[in-house]
Amino acid sequence: MSDTNIVDWRDQLVSGAHHRDGLYASAMRLSGYCNGLAEQAGWWIDTETGEDVRTWPTKFFKLWVSAKLMLCVTEYAEAMEGHRKGKMDEHLPTRTSLEVELADGVIRSFDLAGGLGLDLPGAIVAKLVYNASREDHKVENRLKEGGKSI
Repeated sequence: MSDTNIVDWRDQLVSGAHHRDGLYASAMRLSGYCNGLAEQAGWWIDTETGEDVRTWPTKFFKLWVSAKLMLCVTEYAEAMEGHRKGKMDEHLPTRTSLEVELADGVIRSFDLAGGLGLDLPGAIVAKLVYNASREDHKVENRLKEGGKSI
């Protein structure tokens, strides 16, 4: 690959190109799809009472959010297990378990953020910009004694 084909992602972020190339807008659409489909499927409704779980008393809603967060963790654990075993996905047999379970984790995360009214796309862009400026994320510093290895 020639140097002209290499994208400097740090420069793209720092220059604000993420707004021009639609990164934020694309993430917003993804969030809308993930949460919208979950809402339509009734995942934000108490199936016994029919009420929106966001109307529950705070202590119960916090427990519900905690359970949803653990479902995100479960998807990533399933991705690790699929990767460890080198498995193909059972439901999407042309895809590896690793990529499908990672997708499930992202879908659950975007659904949860959308349902809670969080700006996850904005947080992702802000975190990418921040990480691009971190000294401990540069290869030369990671190679030093005590540098981040993973």
